[in-house]
Order: sequence, then structure tokens, then C-alpha cells
Amino acid sequence: MKPLKKEDLNQEVFDLYDDYAHNKINRRQFVEKLSLFAIGGLTVSSLLSFVSPNYIDTLLVDPNDPKLDSDYINYNSPKGGGSIKGLLSKPKGTKKKLPGVIVVHENRGLNPYIEDVGRRTAIEGFISLAPDALTPLGGYPGNDDEGRAMQKKRDKNEMLEDFIAAYHYLKNHEDCDGNVGVVGFCFGGWISNMMAVKVTTLKAAVPFYGGQPSKEEASKIQAPLLLQFGELDTRVNAGWPDYEAALKKYNKDYKAYIYEGANHGFHNNTTPRYDKDTATLAWDRTISFFKINLI
Repeated sequence: MKPLKKEDLNQEVFDLYDDYAHNKINRRQFVEKLSLFAIGGLTVSSLLSFVSPNYIDTLLVDPNDPKLDSDYINYNSPKGGGSIKGLLSKPKGTKKKLPGVIVVHENRGLNPYIEDVGRRTAIEGFISLAPDALTPLGGYPGNDDEGRAMQKKRDKNEMLEDFIAAYHYLKNHEDCDGNVGVVGFCFGGWISNMMAVKVTTLKAAVPFYGGQPSKEEASKIQAPLLLQFGELDTRVNAGWPDYEAALKKYNKDYKAYIYEGANHGFHNNTTPRYDKDTATLAWDRTISFFKINLI
């Protein structure tokens, strides 16, 4: 049988995976519903393998890239989970202080994809910190199913405090010039929005398909926003009109893109929801936005 391509799949498969990845259905229900699409030579196991993350073959930056200093650190989060582990990455040999970027994971902890995004950010000339909100529970467990289950056990507002603490750690780091932004994906998109609400000195926020703050919370935003959505992500996009109305009402500095034909998770290159052209464009816009607002 020829190799499976995402174009071979019905959009309902991606919507089903989205429900599973966001805890709306459990694994048994996911597999049962997936079996409805196991036709024409396709098996449930082949479908399951295809839609699941592939962390082995998708890294864009070698963890041992000689152009980078990248290693784990721990920082204090007294209002959150206590001591939090994160991946700190920066260009090797830079003598000047650098602008900083907090990289916020999805709803499953600091997996290899988000670590890779942290290194991608550093390659572009920033010092990045990618925290793991699962640290108080032992850290990212090595697979996303367990990671999601673990993250559900933590209070989301305490996790928000962990990322706010990461901001302060990075802002005061000896290699950071004090100008710090945030980029986050899914859950991390919500964190990015909320850091713009809570951190008055934040310099820039880039939420990818993130949940939105309330109208009252939006009134407190000071940082410029670059908001990125997938057209097919109806779940997250449902809250965008009200959020945009609030941003307009309070004259906030924002730019939003809704990418045609893109699913939730289009930037994540480890699953078939990935859209290479859209992800590349969105990332180029992200880096340009940070260079404008942080440098």
C-alpha cells in the first residue's frame, strides 16, 4: 500500500484527533471512532500511527548544535509549582546581552517539539527559556498521553504563575538585556494571552491558536500581540470575534492572521496537522515581530 498522506484523510479525522488531544474523548473512544475511517486497506493501527506525534524524525535543530548553548536549568516559582525545570538556549559565543523569549508548551508538558522550538528561537539570536509546567509532578513523562493526564492534575492559574516566574527569571538573567516576549501554542497560546494581561512589562506576545482572555482582562493588555489561528480550528476560533472586539475597543496593538485551510496545531511538525508552508510563514512572522519589538 502506498504511504499515507494527510491529503488522504477526511477532515473529521483531524477533528477527532483534536478532541482526543484536548481531553474531550478518552483513548478508547478515540480508537473506536477512528475505526470508522479504517477503510480501503487502511487499518486502525496505521491510522493511529500516522496521526500520532513523531518526535524522532522531526527535530529542526540538533540538540547538540555547535552554534548553541542549550541546557536545563531550574528557577523558582513561589506562586506556582515551586522549583520549575526549563530548557535555556542561546547562541554560543555571544558577548552582548540578548533579548529573551519564553516558549510555552501545549497541554502535555515540555515535549521534544517544544524544546526544538526553544532552540529554533535561540538560533534566531534570542535567549529562550522553555519551562516544563509538569516539573512538580516529575516532569514531562516521555509520551504525550501521560503528559496530558499529568497536566490535567495541575491548576492552570498556578501554571500561569510558573510562566510569569520564568519571565522574571529570564528578564534578570545575566545574558538577557531585559526585553522579553512570549510565544505559546494551544495551552501555551492561552498562557501567552494571559501573560500579556498580567505582566505589564512584557514586550511582545505571540499566541498560536490560544484561548482568549475576557473582555475585562483584555483591557489590561500592554504588550503588542501577534495572534495566529488555523481556519479549520473552529473550537478556538469561536472566541476570537469577542476578543478582537475587546482589543479594538481598548485600542490595543495587535495583528491577527487566520491561515486558510490550516488546522489547530498547524505549527507542530510532529503530526499530520502540520502545514509546512503555513508554519514557515507564521514562524517567519513571529521572529520578525520579536525583532521589531524586542531588539
